[in-house]
Amino acid sequence: MHIGLVVYGQLDQVSGGNLYDQKLVEYLRGRGHDVDILSLPHGSYARHLAQNFSPSLKERLQERYDVLLQDELTHPSLLRSNHAATAPIVSIVHHLLSSETHAAWRTHLYRRIEKRYLQTVGAFVFNSHTTRESVEELLSKKTHNVVATPGGDRLGAKLTGPEVYQRAFAEGPLRLLFVGNLIERKGLHILLEALAELRDQAWHLDIVGSEEMDPSYAGRMQQQIDTLDLRSRLTLHGVLDGERLAACYQTSQLLVVPSSYEGFGIVYLEALSFGVPVIASAAGATDEIVHHESNGFLIQPGDTLSLSRQLERLLEDRGLLGRLSLAALESFYAHPTWEQSMVRIEDFLETIARDSP
Repeated sequence: MHIGLVVYGQLDQVSGGNLYDQKLVEYLRGRGHDVDILSLPHGSYARHLAQNFSPSLKERLQERYDVLLQDELTHPSLLRSNHAATAPIVSIVHHLLSSETHAAWRTHLYRRIEKRYLQTVGAFVFNSHTTRESVEELLSKKTHNVVATPGGDRLGAKLTGPEVYQRAFAEGPLRLLFVGNLIERKGLHILLEALAELRDQAWHLDIVGSEEMDPSYAGRMQQQIDTLDLRSRLTLHGVLDGERLAACYQTSQLLVVPSSYEGFGIVYLEALSFGVPVIASAAGATDEIVHHESNGFLIQPGDTLSLSRQLERLLEDRGLLGRLSLAALESFYAHPTWEQSMVRIEDFLETIARDSP
């Protein structure tokens, strides 16, 4: 197949959505398909909307493809431009922008614009059942789709049950891990507030993620760390490559990422692959991965008190942490690998290309 993929910027940018797109392109090219990346420039939401009037964008969409894939994040640039496309359009939806937390007027605006875009799409690749439900609720109809969840196996974890159980009882402070870009949706500020209530307990937090996605928020986090006097209790690693990230998971005892919304949450599944239990917010598709009181804990978004209490439970009960760690490793194996999910997408795209007039 000859496939086009529309994205903002470059695929090497660090995010779960980009990782998903990278894995798909890598798999399709490995299978002999020709994949062109149609990169659109980053800008403000208003500037993205203005791209709908770009003659050059319409020309690019008119190129002859068997299938035209679009990362749904590019929706503001395509809700009008898509009418120029000649190939069947398939949108890869990681999660809807309108599903995130915004001021009421912004949510209303995003819902209207995303709905108009989604109405121009013939088929969908969803990363979770929750994402499919949110799109079908917005469109008020069923869609032609495939659900292909991300894999958690890219880091090559090979820990055994006894190893992850013993790690829970390791001497020293509880090793906590936060993995996510420093943006407000990921909830680092919530975690820091919860940990400030546990100053008299023995813990250390490793923070992995880019500070470049939202420099203003990252700067506020630096100030919050100093205001709460937590600087000596944590390590800021920035972005880590796969090998160093794997090393962080291997030595950590608990992943805590209290996002306000996740369309899936690849970091949760990758943590489970190392037998690392998860504390996450019960928003979006998180409950498709994290099962409360089994392989981790779910809290309500922004509930600092509940987060602090769950952390305290594990600080005081390493036996509970050990049981959660075993369940984490076991639950990882219930999820498809990256290759298994990419096979599903390939089959779906081949059917669309074959049935297209």
